[in-house]
Amino acid sequence: MNKMFLIKAKKMTLIFTFCLFPLLLTGCWDRVEINDLAIVLATGIDLSEEGEIELSVQLAIPKAMGGGQGSSGGQGGDQPTTVERVTGRTIFDCHSKLQTSASRRLFWGHNRVVIIGEKLAEDGIQKHIDFFARHPEPRLRAYVFVSKGKPTDILKVVPDFDDSSSEVAREIAKFEIGMSVTLKELIEMLSGDAGNTALPWIEVEKEVQGKGGVQVNGTAVFKKDKMIGRMDEELSRGILWLRNEIKLAAVTIKPEDAEGQISFDLLRSRTELIPKIENDNWKMTIKVTTEDDAVENETKLNLMNPEVVKKLQRQMEAEIKERIRLALEQVQKEMKVDILGFADIFHRQYPDQWSKVKDQWEEKFPEINIEIQAKAYIKRPGLSTSPQGISEEEVREK
Repeated sequence: MNKMFLIKAKKMTLIFTFCLFPLLLTGCWDRVEINDLAIVLATGIDLSEEGEIELSVQLAIPKAMGGGQGSSGGQGGDQPTTVERVTGRTIFDCHSKLQTSASRRLFWGHNRVVIIGEKLAEDGIQKHIDFFARHPEPRLRAYVFVSKGKPTDILKVVPDFDDSSSEVAREIAKFEIGMSVTLKELIEMLSGDAGNTALPWIEVEKEVQGKGGVQVNGTAVFKKDKMIGRMDEELSRGILWLRNEIKLAAVTIKPEDAEGQISFDLLRSRTELIPKIENDNWKMTIKVTTEDDAVENETKLNLMNPEVVKKLQRQMEAEIKERIRLALEQVQKEMKVDILGFADIFHRQYPDQWSKVKDQWEEKFPEINIEIQAKAYIKRPGLSTSPQGISEEEVREK
């Protein structure tokens, strides 16, 4: 009896194993060859003259990209990318039109960059970014820019060192030298308490002999989802200080009572925004703390002298405060648009008071009193302990 039971148990185990085994095997029934895909590297969206959506896509040419040729454009041949453009009622309508004329399936999974045209930015962007959040393929980690003129002009640029202009734009965004915003962050800003946003402004550099480049040169400022203006690069740096997003910065000061200038490289920075409501007086304290290295000294000052360092630190603090003040003057007093997250901060700290003013936040924001505090620390004087090319007798100790 036991023997028969064991035989049956072994048979059942064997049958179960054979049935389970195929489920564990990896198959290739749904595999798609890379040569069967039209891989989208970057997307440009704008309004056409007729008011329709104008979609531009930068497509990879895999066999050309494998060769490492540092050129791109819309001419085909051995170039790593090509640019296609089509108009339609919606982005997906444009996608469908592109697909009908393409021999390969459009694939959005490698879309790195989304460039919004100036005209569309002024008209409103909210309804047009829905495609990128709803469709399963586009990346929410893609970086978003606003272009001067048509996005197609950016996508067709032939860079000197990279395969495509989208790669240049992505690397610039990753360096975080200026404003850097992903699709996910854009959606979060539009959904925030203020509902405003800011995006990096990208434009074509001057082309020479068919080659050129792209550069991020300032910030496009949005009230709700419509662009209302632009800030230059210097003011944009002040916004980065305010948003605690400054990563790379050079601070150059001219010391008092000394000829020449000294440049410092930012090591790290931290910005705290501290809200306070007292007797219906709304106040925001901005506290900035930085650590910097001296990287260039044109003066005769001895950067190893503690008294000299203290004076330079005070001047650096004044310079940082001035950059922040100018940026605040632009967004709070002139544009009157909260792209700094003040609304969210007051909402979290004072929910009851916030609920009373949330519908009038555009009027309340310019009235907020601001106090700016800055603390700078010079950590290292650089590899040289004294100014170069002068005698020790000429080095000033104060």
